[in-house]
Amino acid sequence: MAYHHGALRPALLDAAETLLEEAGPDGLSLRAIARAAGVSHAAPAHHFGDLRGLLTALATEGFTRFGAALEAAAAGSADPLRDLGRAYVRFARVHPGLFQLMFRSPLLQGEDAALRAAMAGSFGTLARIAAAAPPGPAGRAAHPIGSWCLVHGFAMLLLDGRLPAEPGPDALLEAVLGSGS
Repeated sequence: MAYHHGALRPALLDAAETLLEEAGPDGLSLRAIARAAGVSHAAPAHHFGDLRGLLTALATEGFTRFGAALEAAAAGSADPLRDLGRAYVRFARVHPGLFQLMFRSPLLQGEDAALRAAMAGSFGTLARIAAAAPPGPAGRAAHPIGSWCLVHGFAMLLLDGRLPAEPGPDALLEAVLGSGS
């Protein structure tokens, strides 16, 4: 295929994310991603090496977007820890395939420096906001790991369909954030 693509890397990542959201990680292959991006089947390997390399780049981008969403939610908020929790769960709901890839996938190259930096950046945002939050009703400051566990556990239970149907995920999240932050 004699096709030149001026923005191939982002096109491949977009195609991979679309396929991930539609079919999950089992529906991903370099050929399927190339087909969805409209390029030769060899193009993804040229840019990412293999499927793990492409998925690692996608997860890295996901962590960068995730950190930006957390930061934006807390900026200027009267209740930054609560808004951080809402943004965390909202990201998981809007990007369920990407969120699960970011946190659960053995398909990633965990030693990748860019991935590790993006992960550290998003956790750093969470930790900074939790550390700056005023003490809760019991007079204790929110611990960053505790805050992370609370919202991450909720997001995973939600994505796995394990939360009770009533009163609904939004009301449940507000109850959890009210008692846990």
